Amino acid sequence: MSERAAPFHCPYCGDEDLRPSAEGGHGAWECASCRRAFQLKFLGLLSPSNTGHRSTPANGGNQDDQHG
Repeated sequence: MSERAAPFHCPYCGDEDLRPSAEGGHGAWECASCRRAFQLKFLGLLSPSNTGHRSTPANGGNQDDQHG
């Protein structure tokens, strides 16, 4: 498996001072600027025939997971 995906900026304040979160688990990050924690989650691959619509998530999630 590849290394963890690193976000380039905080989705809340836009700052780039991010660190992996020890408490949040896999894909969790902490912003040192606004002191928020967030998590990255892979939802699935887009179908080439349905551009703009997500296919079923790779983890078998429900419909609510597909709309984010």
